[in-house]
Amino acid sequence: MSDSANNFVRIAPDVKLATGVRIYAFVNLYGCEIGEDTRIGTFVEVQKGAKIGARCKISSHTFICEGVTIEDEVFVGHNVTFINDLYPRATNPDGQPQTEADWDCRPTLIKKGASIGSSVTLLCGVTVGEYALVGAGSVVTKDVPAYAVVAGNPARVRKYLKPA
Repeated sequence: MSDSANNFVRIAPDVKLATGVRIYAFVNLYGCEIGEDTRIGTFVEVQKGAKIGARCKISSHTFICEGVTIEDEVFVGHNVTFINDLYPRATNPDGQPQTEADWDCRPTLIKKGASIGSSVTLLCGVTVGEYALVGAGSVVTKDVPAYAVVAGNPARVRKYLKPA
């Protein structure tokens, strides 16, 4: 990370960064873990409790929320959004602002070697299997099998890749 980029990056003291992590400008990291040799593009936010493995590429304009685990060697395209609550609300029925105690954070798991295309939205509680590929612009609403290629809204299996 260059000295000029340091002025435009927010890394909270509770972030765990492994060796070789590259972070570009306009990034916000707090309470998360980033594995070795991972690259974090510009305009990325990674929230507390999120875990990103080693040798991943997280492209620009991506939002990785609490409850997301990304294993090693995963590609995340530009403008990918993870969601961690199926029924988000700003307030409770009595009109009081909600707090963390009022919502159910559901975990999402992206397995080793998977690729998530640009502008994908992943609903919470799903697992994307090893080496699966999610096509650009897809909305993932259920688990994606290993080596599957999925696309669409909702994302559906289009074919399977052959294991290497």
